[in-house]
Amino acid sequence: MKSVLHKATTRGHADHGWLNSHHTFSFAGYNDPERMHFGVLRVLNDDQVAPGRGFGTHPHDNMEIISIPLEGDLEHKDSMGNTTTIKEGDVQVMSAGTGIQHSEYNKNTDQEVKFLQIWVFPNKRNVEPRYDQISIRDIEKKNAFYQVLSPNPDDKGVWVHQDAWFHLGKFEAGATDTYQINKEGNGVYAFVLDGEVEINGQKLEKRDGFGLWETDSFDFKSNTDSRVLLMEVPMSLDKIGR
Repeated sequence: MKSVLHKATTRGHADHGWLNSHHTFSFAGYNDPERMHFGVLRVLNDDQVAPGRGFGTHPHDNMEIISIPLEGDLEHKDSMGNTTTIKEGDVQVMSAGTGIQHSEYNKNTDQEVKFLQIWVFPNKRNVEPRYDQISIRDIEKKNAFYQVLSPNPDDKGVWVHQDAWFHLGKFEAGATDTYQINKEGNGVYAFVLDGEVEINGQKLEKRDGFGLWETDSFDFKSNTDSRVLLMEVPMSLDKIGR
């Protein structure tokens, strides 16, 4: 097994007033050659958007973009004609493909929005743009990881153009679980949303990131009440669509 530890305090940081963002991997003005990506996981931004503010209309192409709200509501509009609101308990995905434009806006005047913005390189380029969102309320489990994203449109959660699987978990203190890698050659990047946990003996705290690869499975323990996101992705950039 190989691993990499990214403590929360080592992330890139940008405070634009209306947007307070922490970058696990190089993004915008934060550039660290040692932290460009984890396999095909390109961006993991931990964003806070001020009341009444947001991201104006901007373009994307050839990227799988996943948003996971942690607090508050975020209004989404895009060039495909979608106008929706995502909130804590939802997972949103966009396949940017040949190109889309979208905006994200906090319509609340008295509450911040906190959400994860995640980019994954696709295994197919120039696909038809696609949008989807789900509520995880019907699939979430207690004290166990549950799937919220996969490569299969017929599977649980949303799907992406990549051999990637995402799992969320909400655990009580003392709870344990074991994660099995879905596909050979994949690694897992764990991101602690709340609490303190251990993965194969490595202690992790809130907003720490821990990547593991060249393993078939790993053990998980929650030392306190916790929430954790697991992002399983191909480690080889040969898996990116050309």
